Amino acid sequence: MSTIPAPKAQLDRLAKLGLFTLDDLVLHLPLRYEDETRVTPLADARMGEAVQVEAEVVSAEVQFRPRRQLVCRMQDEAGHELWLRFLNFYPSFTRQLAPGKRLRLFGEVRPGFFGAEMVHPRFHVVAPGASLPEALTPVYPTTAGISQAGLRKLVETALREADLTDTLPPALLKRLSLPGFSECVKLLHHPSPEYSAAALEDRGLPAWQRLKFDELLAQQMQLRLAYAARRAKGAPSLLPLATLTERLLAALPFQLTGAQQRAWGEIASDLAASHPMQRLLQGDVGSGKTIVAALAMLRAVENGWQAVLMAPTEILAEQHYRKLASWLDPLGLPVAWVSGSQKKSERKKALAAIASGEASLAVGTHALIEDGVEFPRLALAIVDEQHRFGVRQRLALRNKGGAEEGGGGGEARPHQLMMSATPIPRTLAMSYYADLDVSVLDELPPGRTPVLTKLVSDGRRDEVVARIRAACAEGRQAYWVCPLIEESEALQLQTALETFERLTTELTELRVGLVHGRLSGAEKAEVMAAFSAGQVDLLVATTVIEVGVDVPNASLMVIEHAERFGLSQLHQLRGRVGRGTARSVCLLLYAHPLSQTARERLKIMFETNDGFEVARRDLELRGPGEFLGARQSGVPLLRFADLEADAELLDLARKSAEWLLKDHPEWVEPHLARWLGSRRELLKV
Repeated sequence: MSTIPAPKAQLDRLAKLGLFTLDDLVLHLPLRYEDETRVTPLADARMGEAVQVEAEVVSAEVQFRPRRQLVCRMQDEAGHELWLRFLNFYPSFTRQLAPGKRLRLFGEVRPGFFGAEMVHPRFHVVAPGASLPEALTPVYPTTAGISQAGLRKLVETALREADLTDTLPPALLKRLSLPGFSECVKLLHHPSPEYSAAALEDRGLPAWQRLKFDELLAQQMQLRLAYAARRAKGAPSLLPLATLTERLLAALPFQLTGAQQRAWGEIASDLAASHPMQRLLQGDVGSGKTIVAALAMLRAVENGWQAVLMAPTEILAEQHYRKLASWLDPLGLPVAWVSGSQKKSERKKALAAIASGEASLAVGTHALIEDGVEFPRLALAIVDEQHRFGVRQRLALRNKGGAEEGGGGGEARPHQLMMSATPIPRTLAMSYYADLDVSVLDELPPGRTPVLTKLVSDGRRDEVVARIRAACAEGRQAYWVCPLIEESEALQLQTALETFERLTTELTELRVGLVHGRLSGAEKAEVMAAFSAGQVDLLVATTVIEVGVDVPNASLMVIEHAERFGLSQLHQLRGRVGRGTARSVCLLLYAHPLSQTARERLKIMFETNDGFEVARRDLELRGPGEFLGARQSGVPLLRFADLEADAELLDLARKSAEWLLKDHPEWVEPHLARWLGSRRELLKV
């Protein structure tokens, strides 16, 4: 791949745009287009439209009121006038805009004090009858220090010098009726005036369809290659001995749901294989992922190996620890606990038990991946709420393993199970998770009641407080979640403290607790234990309770300033109630005015309890980058294709990837080199 011919300073700026090679420039497609192929008479220039006009300078003067500005009066052959206004200008402008000069201008026409005007139009001096461009003018995504003109020159160089040979076999192009790659990129960089800017920007043209297909195909092939590479590694084969797993199932006070049994069967089958499992266990809030994880961990212990579970917050990790300990202690299996907030002596003891193999099971937070934590025989690494961890963190946990044997040949790795309570929409699973096996828990355990969601304006706050008083008088418990304040954790803490004081004053007959991120692990645990034991009626909290809190007696949740939260977060918070048999309610307290997006989010929460539907609509609202936490996940994001709008193309790309990898592998590498280039290393672990 040819590098870009430019000075180092410019190469550094181009790197910020992800442009390293000529191939990258060829695929750096315009954001929009400007039509400079025709001149619009001033009489036909409509207000609010960006047009190109031609006229002569009548006068130009620098005015100082209301602020320093250069004002020009222009006139065309028909006598129609246009005023130009420059608020920032160079001294050279006055020479270029001298009376009698003929200008070609491009800009948006607006109503001004003296009539039609353009503010800061693009302009250049022309001779009468000067030729016009033959193609629409592309406007590219750029960065500070790189002008549009400079970027256009570089793209021109790339289109001349890069290899634009097709990377798809003719048989595939013919079968899918796809146009050639070279003609597509040339058309999109230099579209003729027969194409409207709107049609090009809509991305529905065959040229756009071809490039979107190519992008999806590259993604599918890369993920499949990653999947195959993982399966070529060795892993401990964990056979279904069923000694401990059967004992746990027999001791449980409940039966596994059909979905849990199915998921456990899929995981057990993977664990028995001699290559590493790479499975995502997804299920809605409260669907029972922890018991499935416990069975998987016991399968490792039955076979003489170790298992570890890592969670993103101390509250969630501790919730897992308590649940696992309650199930596994009776089986004579102690669970090691590792967190950043525990006492040094406790941590030292836990790490020694893990390192000696005395502790077969461990649960904890990020502290598990720090130096000094060693698992001599790690066969299974489980990551909960996996999208909250970065690539390196997930990789670091897997690399803690000391698995030195196992079939499949080559390097031995632990099996990996990722869990998520944020359901993955189908198009996302087909695309970004194509290299994972997925198990779905799509039914809730019996006895769970759907949560009733109500939208309440903050003007009715007194009614909400009365509702809490009534619920607690009936022996129930409630949450009051404080608003998310992005600017400052300190501000969020302050809000939580103020809310706690206000509610304590208003609800004197209730026992009110407070939990937030600044409390130590021990302090949080103490408050949560009191709430779980029914010694606290109302828990005021920040979003630290978003995941991992399980108090069946809590039947009412108030989320203050709900309009500030994302859909996934609102759904997770709502899942903290409805965990018992009592009818549960979630009150979304919102303040006016509401943005369109906030209005849409609250409407979705009101309309559905289904996590999969919430996730699908969240993807529509936010796009895949934000939904996935792309910076964290390391996933190469799609630049051109849209997962919802291009679902059919994604399906074609998926089938074509299988065909090419199986029957025409010689076409794979050139296609990946063109489309992924320097991004090839951005693979999920």
